[in-house]
Amino acid sequence: MNKTVKIILISVVVLALAFFGYMTFTKSKSPADTARFDQNGLSVQVDYCQPYKKDRVIFGQLVPYGKVWRTGANEATLFEIKQDVKVADKPLKAGKYTLWTIPNADNWMIIFNGQTGQWGTMYDESKDVMRVDVPAVKTAETVEQFKIDFIAADGGSDMLLRWENTEVKVPIRH
Repeated sequence: MNKTVKIILISVVVLALAFFGYMTFTKSKSPADTARFDQNGLSVQVDYCQPYKKDRVIFGQLVPYGKVWRTGANEATLFEIKQDVKVADKPLKAGKYTLWTIPNADNWMIIFNGQTGQWGTMYDESKDVMRVDVPAVKTAETVEQFKIDFIAADGGSDMLLRWENTEVKVPIRH
């Protein structure tokens, strides 16, 4: 093997190790989690990473109002629905999407995007499948770590996005 090939191979190995080291480090700061809902014929799963508040002002500063947010940390948040549904009264076909949001003080735009597998800063608006507005409410309690949950509701579920002192409820019905 000549010297150039050895240098290229060593460089590739070093870059790969650095990349996987960085991914491991970021996951330790914002661990991966999965939210699932599977009841009464509705099956939804969201894979996301959970950043911490850490004495920071989140909405309006760290996450600016009026700008697209990856809705978590690290890789883009993955939303998978097993059947056709209505989200805030708009139809969404079964499939895998990335979940993006545009937070504002009183309402959030929820975005389902057809591009999947990308890092959380690689948003392509041209791949948006659907956008819906939902209200945002202030909570008395502070949520330290970003959390996505589901709660049962008539005809489906509500997906809850909670962080800092904000809660957003996204109705999903089948």
